[in-house]
Amino acid sequence: MHLIEEHPERNVIRVQLAQNVLLKGMTAQQMVELEPQLQVVDAPKGHWLLHQGVHEMEQYFILDGILKRVVSNPAGKQMILRFAAEGEMETSYAAWRLGTPAPYSVVGVTRTRVAKLPLRDWVAFIERHPALKQAFEYSVMHHMSDIMAHTITLHLLDAPGRVQRFMRKHADLFDRIPKKELASYLNLSAETLSRLKAKGKI
Repeated sequence: MHLIEEHPERNVIRVQLAQNVLLKGMTAQQMVELEPQLQVVDAPKGHWLLHQGVHEMEQYFILDGILKRVVSNPAGKQMILRFAAEGEMETSYAAWRLGTPAPYSVVGVTRTRVAKLPLRDWVAFIERHPALKQAFEYSVMHHMSDIMAHTITLHLLDAPGRVQRFMRKHADLFDRIPKKELASYLNLSAETLSRLKAKGKI
């Protein structure tokens, strides 16, 4: 884990931060204010950035790789709620605001690089910058809406329909996500996903 200033690839990281969907509208002065608070984490595939049930939460900006948001029941059965790739962010802001534990985990699907800071520090930062706070809260609500739509889709669409919907919304991720992970997200077996691909349904 490094501060950006200490990271050997700091110039690349600064470019990636500037391309982040949430941060690209920031002024140079805002970035100067935020950057010293960020830590860069280079994590292997399968690394758990956030554990369901914890109270200490962080804000993540994805620089490289793909993360998944996962919820588990007491028996250990998992459901993938969303994937997020470079240029996007991950957060548990709603839970932090409500004072409740993290309702899901955040895990690397691939090798990942993220810039992170404690949620309390991120919230203090956006409180000083109302336009950024508005954009961030809109993004959080958009993610929640997408997850709800996906959950409904699992019940209303057949297997080809679920896959085709994913392709419409996330075609760029199809070949980057391990098929076992993607099948789990779509509530299919890996064999069904392979069969649909072989039949040209994808």
